[in-house]
Amino acid sequence: MTAIVDYGVGNLFSLAASFRKIGVETVVTGSREELERADKIVLPGVGAFGDAAEKLKSSGLDRVVVGEARKGKPLLGICLGMQLLFEEGLEFGVHRGLGLLRGSVVPMREILPPQLKIPQIGWNRLIFKKESPLFRYTEDGAFVYFVHSYYASRCEDSLLAVTEYGAEITAAVGSGCVFGCQFHPEKSGEVGLAILRGFSEL
Repeated sequence: MTAIVDYGVGNLFSLAASFRKIGVETVVTGSREELERADKIVLPGVGAFGDAAEKLKSSGLDRVVVGEARKGKPLLGICLGMQLLFEEGLEFGVHRGLGLLRGSVVPMREILPPQLKIPQIGWNRLIFKKESPLFRYTEDGAFVYFVHSYYASRCEDSLLAVTEYGAEITAAVGSGCVFGCQFHPEKSGEVGLAILRGFSEL
């Protein structure tokens, strides 16, 4: 069973539908007990870093997610959920993340040419930096769907893939049993399903 964390942020049911397409049973839950019983955990998220971090903390689910990951349970953060895996986010102030990965989440505007639109919305290709079981069914150069204005920086030790959008932007990260995708696998067609299948087989 794969648990999708429900903490009031994220498109949870389209993600659950994507897992169903690949034959993976999921539960959308905000229950500590269900997260502890699950074989794997997915942390989704959309919106602002600080608000999401506070909702996760106020629910007490931050401690559960961190605790289960530190026990070795596979964890996948998606979009804002990936960003929350890092030490801090600099969106409308400085906010603490879960600290499972080293790095900061910072504005894309700082590194992009002024003519490029923010947020980055649309399809862009993955450029692999390291081999990972997350991408066992995915080819280098495959296109996935992004929607974001901030990106993970100072994360070289966990960097798995980047995308090019006027600069190299972190697209996927992983360290131990903790993984993150800045893009949305559930909106990325067959490529996205292949990535979710790779996670499900960890």
